[in-house]
Amino acid sequence: MTAAVPEVLFVCVHNAGRSQMAAALLDHHGKGSVVVRSAGSAPAETVNPAVIAVMDEIGLDLSKAFPKPLTDEAVRASDVVITMGCGDACPFYPGKRYLDWELPDPAGKGVDDVRPIRDEIERRVLTLLQELSSPIVD
Repeated sequence: MTAAVPEVLFVCVHNAGRSQMAAALLDHHGKGSVVVRSAGSAPAETVNPAVIAVMDEIGLDLSKAFPKPLTDEAVRASDVVITMGCGDACPFYPGKRYLDWELPDPAGKGVDDVRPIRDEIERRVLTLLQELSSPIVD
């Protein structure tokens, strides 16, 4: 990472579920130590209501969140680009870290089925946060 504050971009097709949860969780746990964005290659009109509900259960309000389009600028600005297991093709730039988190899509699922997805995203976000805060040793 070259930036003093690392920048992370979460990408999925609709930016209505997994990437929204990941961005909110990283922003929450990072407490300002990470710049967080999310986007979709074909953004939906709204965030999945079950996603809003399961995030509200843990005190994170996504009711005002909205899906955003994936832009070249967002990728360029990011140190880490994480796709959410949905086969998105992101622009590739040298010097960036690309990860794919293969996760079930919450689309069409109820809160009982979305909770485990949220919990797995949170586990991965906490691991990522540890990696981002660890000093890089050559």
